Amino acid sequence: MIQREPSKATVSVSRQCKLLNISRSSVYYRPVGESAETLDLMRKIDELFTAYPFYGSRQMKRALAHSGVMVGRHRVRRLMRLMGLAAIYQKPNTSDPHPEHRIYPYLLNGLSITKANHVWCTDITYIPVRGGFFYLVAIMDWATRNVLSWRVSNTLTADFCVEALQEAIEKFGVPKIFNSDQGSQFTSYPFTDVLIEAGVTISMDGKGRCMDNIFIERLWRSLKYECVYLNEITNGFEARKLIGDWIEFYNKTRPHSSLGDLTPAQAYDQAEKVAPPPSSSRFCGLEDFGVATPSQTDILPQHQAA
Repeated sequence: MIQREPSKATVSVSRQCKLLNISRSSVYYRPVGESAETLDLMRKIDELFTAYPFYGSRQMKRALAHSGVMVGRHRVRRLMRLMGLAAIYQKPNTSDPHPEHRIYPYLLNGLSITKANHVWCTDITYIPVRGGFFYLVAIMDWATRNVLSWRVSNTLTADFCVEALQEAIEKFGVPKIFNSDQGSQFTSYPFTDVLIEAGVTISMDGKGRCMDNIFIERLWRSLKYECVYLNEITNGFEARKLIGDWIEFYNKTRPHSSLGDLTPAQAYDQAEKVAPPPSSSRFCGLEDFGVATPSQTDILPQHQAA
């Protein structure tokens, strides 16, 4: 850490910067947040995307214009990227996968999922607040829709996703399969290593196919229309309180017709649970789902793995 106060620093700032091979100006730089106008625009984009998740930047620009908001497509595209929003459609594979991130195959096609802890799933969504925004990750049991854990963060690093996963495992054991999208948080080694060490089989959606993770997408839609958009959230503490209260309501109070009018928590408690998988197997269970052995899939191109 650079010491800028003369009374604390034994080496000048210039010398410290030279030793660390960084520019002196970067020590004094303070990032400028988004303006109130931009944050309001981001909120409108988020509302439209929640209703129409197949909108890309071009269609989003047109939709905003219809609502009286004139904005350029490049600005819309920048903000959608900042918010982590990507339209749902099958895209051509125009880039190579990250050389250090493995993409796992999607294993849920045609799979009957009726027991708790058979499949867990996860996703990240954008939460607008006054003066900024946050990201929310949740871990959900697929069969019962029960939200097992969640975390709010102001960055898109993998840390808060790993914390949510570890909390879910500590409270509820381990699933047989864990499904996510191909986001860098979920393909990162800190995240996948937790699953691998627990013996959990990893499944990932096809690129650009959020409908592969449909139940957690429905959770986001309900959360935003029933909680986020009805409140002007001012800070992270308020965001965590409101989201926590809503998830408590969703899990324990709100009945689901698809669950026989049980709440997700009731359905999870009453459901027959899949036995936990054996631990410490890097490729545990892939052959059970018709996926090739490690020698064939250890390093797959992204378009084949997806």
